[in-house]
Amino acid sequence: MLRRTKIVATLGPACSDPKVLDKMIEGGVDVVRLNFSHGSAEEHQQRCELVRSLAKTRGRAVGVLVDLQGPKIRIGKFKDGKISLKPGDKFIFDAGCELGDQTRVGLDYKELVKDVARGATLLLDDGRIEMWVEEVHGDEVHCKVVQGGVLSNNKGINRKGGGLSAAALTEKDIEDIKTAAAIKADYLAVSFPRCAADIQQAREILRAAGGKAWIVAKIERAEAIEALEEIIAASDAIMVARGDLGVEVGDAAVPALQKRMIRAARDQNKVVITATQMMESMIESPIPTRAEVSDVANAVLDGTDAVMLSAETAAGKYPIEAISAMHRVCLEAEKEYDSMDSHRLFKLGFLRVDEAIAMSAAFTAQHLNVKAIAAMTQSGSTALWMSRISTHVPIYALTPEVETRRKVTLFRGVYPVNFKPSTNERDQLLTEAEDELRRRGAVRNGDLILLTIGEPIGKPGGTNTMKIVRVGEHKKA
Repeated sequence: MLRRTKIVATLGPACSDPKVLDKMIEGGVDVVRLNFSHGSAEEHQQRCELVRSLAKTRGRAVGVLVDLQGPKIRIGKFKDGKISLKPGDKFIFDAGCELGDQTRVGLDYKELVKDVARGATLLLDDGRIEMWVEEVHGDEVHCKVVQGGVLSNNKGINRKGGGLSAAALTEKDIEDIKTAAAIKADYLAVSFPRCAADIQQAREILRAAGGKAWIVAKIERAEAIEALEEIIAASDAIMVARGDLGVEVGDAAVPALQKRMIRAARDQNKVVITATQMMESMIESPIPTRAEVSDVANAVLDGTDAVMLSAETAAGKYPIEAISAMHRVCLEAEKEYDSMDSHRLFKLGFLRVDEAIAMSAAFTAQHLNVKAIAAMTQSGSTALWMSRISTHVPIYALTPEVETRRKVTLFRGVYPVNFKPSTNERDQLLTEAEDELRRRGAVRNGDLILLTIGEPIGKPGGTNTMKIVRVGEHKKA
């Protein structure tokens, strides 16, 4: 059975062995994530080349997602590497401090003193430690510990409710965008965007560097929730980045926000990835917890295009097993998923001919017992629109464009096919598409298939024709 929900796997030391990575691809990885918070540009380039080489050997397309570090706001270092804090302790964040001690620590984000005032709550180490700001003096933020614990070097800082003014793109990010363009990344994830302008800036830098990647907005700031619709509109995809988001808005708010974000992205015909701690126990265990299984399944039932593994595959002991478990859970959850009735495009009008054809095709396929959709596409747009509503009919994106094949790896229920027809004559082209699906075992004689194509043939954005055929009938003629 084909899995419709896509799996994104983060690369790292745990899968640096080509044999392990090859087994991950064999196990069903659709997109790999290169986390630019760690490693050098050269290492990422080598991993990218290895992935594409292994995928090519297997006759598959695997997408590459570059994830920018963003303005992760961190404390400095301690003399002894770490300290232990108790509730009631006084503690100072000191922008001028070189090495911290039991009473204070430095900051890599000097603007913190301007972003907080008495009454603000600061959360450290992903919310494990909580401090209340008592006052700000010059370059010092004086706090009282509310929830203590062990605080070690370079831990992250969040402000509860958001409000830190750090720009979404750092100097490092700008250089990393150029690297993403050089390796021809398929997706570029922007960390901590606050508004649509942050996404537009990343896109401009990427295009100037010659990159064609689609932009993924990681929703992980409280401010991003307030500007959600405009950020989605400016992006090609979003990531429900539940880690930092949960710290800023509170963990109890995240499940409902996840559902809201997935629904909003699908309404705007955008791709959505659900991420963070999906099977975190599998860093150390060969099987997931029941809670993790439910979490992944619920993301699938919410309508996410993809689910993402982070440390599970980057640094965990069981990267192959984690992918296998996620594959299993997605397949089971998909048996219950049905998005047909809720999609906005059945309620609103269409703006473009190719969009109308795509939606008509998906609707027809669902109600006519069509076994497969063959979308002949240059850009992948037709396949994307179909994927917003199609629930059970596989969509094959037939394209000669390697970049398009890699992009559609992230679309729910869409499968890339390397299709280089011998002619531009429409009927012959459709016959060759039918033969390709039959060759792949996707259909057999007597099955109904639905084909979409644009005329003039080969022009992007020109899908204007839908045809339903019964497999094998053209052979009789």
